[in-house]
Amino acid sequence: MDYLPIFADIKRRPCLVVGGGDVAWRKTRMLLKAGADVRVIARELNDDFQQALQACDITHQAQEFVPSDLDGIFLAIAATDRKAVNALVYQSANQRQVMVNVVDDTQRCSFIVPSIVDRSPIIVAISSSGKAPVLARLVREKLEALLPRHLGRMAEIAGRFRDRLAQTVSSVSQRRYFWEQAFNGRFAELVAAGQEKQAEQELASLSVQSQQQQVFSQGQVALIGAGPGDAGLLTLRALQLMQQADVVLYDYLVSDDVMDLVRRDAELVCVGKKAGFHSVPQEETNQLIVHYAKQGKRVVRLKGGDPFVFGRGGEELEVLFDAGIQFQVVPGITAAAGATAYAGIPLTHRDYAQTAMFITGHLKPDGDQLDWSTLARGKQTLVIYMGLMKSSHIQQQLLTHGRAADTPIAIIERGTQKSQKVLKGQLGELATLAQHAASPSLIVVGEVVNLSEKLHWFGKQEQQLQQSAVVKLA
Repeated sequence: MDYLPIFADIKRRPCLVVGGGDVAWRKTRMLLKAGADVRVIARELNDDFQQALQACDITHQAQEFVPSDLDGIFLAIAATDRKAVNALVYQSANQRQVMVNVVDDTQRCSFIVPSIVDRSPIIVAISSSGKAPVLARLVREKLEALLPRHLGRMAEIAGRFRDRLAQTVSSVSQRRYFWEQAFNGRFAELVAAGQEKQAEQELASLSVQSQQQQVFSQGQVALIGAGPGDAGLLTLRALQLMQQADVVLYDYLVSDDVMDLVRRDAELVCVGKKAGFHSVPQEETNQLIVHYAKQGKRVVRLKGGDPFVFGRGGEELEVLFDAGIQFQVVPGITAAAGATAYAGIPLTHRDYAQTAMFITGHLKPDGDQLDWSTLARGKQTLVIYMGLMKSSHIQQQLLTHGRAADTPIAIIERGTQKSQKVLKGQLGELATLAQHAASPSLIVVGEVVNLSEKLHWFGKQEQQLQQSAVVKLA
């Protein structure tokens, strides 16, 4: 983030505006709406300023700005048409540690004023960090159309009811469930219809029900596939449950972009397994899920890819079933589908591959139980998860069982992410190629790999900026 988004309480705080024209007035009007004590310095004032002055809404000094005007000021805005004056305001404010904004001059701003969607007390602020203000305005226009006007009244009524609810419902999680039910139910409908008295009665009725019912004594678990990395590939259902979670148990394979979408105050527990990092045994992960659910919490078990494709999701659900805990599953896009699509490699093609097979290279300690004669057949695509460490063994077995040494292969590293890297070569070079890749990576074996020369689409423009790379083994 270029700027920290905060909402400042400026009620009755001294704020300085330097300038008396239309732009300065727009900023002043915003400050007045937030309750600031506005002081204006300008030789001349426009009509709007004159009316505000007559109404005693502002104080005015008809003089040139001098640095001492900033003494005791909370924040300042420079909105004159003279660059020298604006620069002096900025320099003087910085020397006094006063927050300052020079209009239309991002380089001279210690704070910027966002575009605002006002549903007071609900406020939505949109900023482009000063880089694309017109785009920020267009986003605001979209939000204005999406957010109903009655949101503010709904928040006002809810605010008055909060203390009353706290006296009758002691659990923080129960109160959160209460408000989610209210804001998505009849209470919201009554406020939208202007029936505010009935809306308040609905809140009272819901609070009585929440005391009588014991629906929160048992938690629930959602097993969610986070996909291969690109947060845009999350399902809508996954996003909804991630935003409602009390606790999220996640793997290392879940990307930072996906984790950024989890509810901010949810408890985050890493239970991943990765070479060189502390690994949580599967049995301990199973018990953690049960532990949090029995506390009455809404638990999200977040896994990279799809939880039922080499994700041991079935094992975790068996434990929940045995413990009598309710659960649901939200599928995710598995790496074999997502990473290959982003690399321009179709899993099947009428001319090259009529079948696709997914296997894991992370073999059990008791030995290799794969049917290599089947895996080495032609006219099929073989996708290998977690195969880097066993790449030499995989190469040897496929060659031994009849797969040609010149069969095209690809290793897709960090598939679907901006840092995606694709290394291509032939089966006889797999072990050597794997030395240039890092986990998480996916190995693809088959003639369909050659189609990536035509079908590769992801990151083509970024390649010129070295944000994505396609590397061939010489």
